[in-house]
Amino acid sequence: MSQHFLLSRPAKTLTLASVFRMSDAEAETMFCRVRWPETEGAPVCPSCGGLNAYVCRRPNGALRFRCQACAKDFSITSGTIFAQHKLPLRGYLAAIAIFCNEVKGKSALALSRDLGISYKAAWVLLHKLREAMAEEMKGRIVGGKGKVAEVDGGYFGGYIKPANHKENRVDRRLARNQNGKRKVVVIVRERNGASLPAVFASEGAALSFIRARVAKGTTIHADEAGSWEGLHGNFEMKRINHQEAYSFDGACTNWAEEYFSRLRRAESGHHHHIAGAYLLRYAQEASWREDNRRMSNGDQIHSIAGLALHKKTSVDFVGYWQRHKAA
Repeated sequence: MSQHFLLSRPAKTLTLASVFRMSDAEAETMFCRVRWPETEGAPVCPSCGGLNAYVCRRPNGALRFRCQACAKDFSITSGTIFAQHKLPLRGYLAAIAIFCNEVKGKSALALSRDLGISYKAAWVLLHKLREAMAEEMKGRIVGGKGKVAEVDGGYFGGYIKPANHKENRVDRRLARNQNGKRKVVVIVRERNGASLPAVFASEGAALSFIRARVAKGTTIHADEAGSWEGLHGNFEMKRINHQEAYSFDGACTNWAEEYFSRLRRAESGHHHHIAGAYLLRYAQEASWREDNRRMSNGDQIHSIAGLALHKKTSVDFVGYWQRHKAA
């Protein structure tokens, strides 16, 4: 029996202990190289693009640069998803390392205990990392001529606690007995390739999304749900009836099911509740983890750090701490 990748030596190239042993200067150097790889870590002014900047630290020791061209100050994280950060850079590197080492996700409560920060700070930080992960999926087209992609949907959220007495319980599968919060995550996954998740009110609402994000000439595998009937006019389809078999006559959706296995394990084991406005972020995180499952943890850490430092200021969490004042 072959060894699982996560148990092998190539999967473990960066340890959390080595991150905590880093000095502040080493963490700063690493972030500089990730932020500005084209100049091998030499600072580039985000305002004017100038290459002539010198170190101008704040009185508290925080690293700042001053551009000689426009005379503006900037830091390693200026204009990125970590802009105006409060933790030291080594703390953010440790957070990314902890986040990557948990192969099915990391709960905000556990991260807050690991780093000694508030739950709210950990929750916002993890969502910023998920937002950075999603940058890889912008404009992604799945499949192509001669390639195979699988489509499937999984419902999340909208749980209604059953009544205590059996005679008072209702069939929660019926629309009249639901609370309207239940949504479906639709995954489009190319075999031996990338995946693309999205969130809709129903599987049928995802058809236009699938047509736009799956290349022509792709063979699509799906189950027997009536929601996918509308795809037959655009793609060659292979359908599998899961009541009879998981794989039959060359048709299966096992790659899509592997994705949902990871997402549901993350929900049941770590997050417990991933419905609502941020369901898409959790779905994108599971997609990124599934696509990069054969990447070493060191490469994953560098990849996420790079995505975060090249991502503009957060869409969802700009001013998050001040929203209660605005209300």
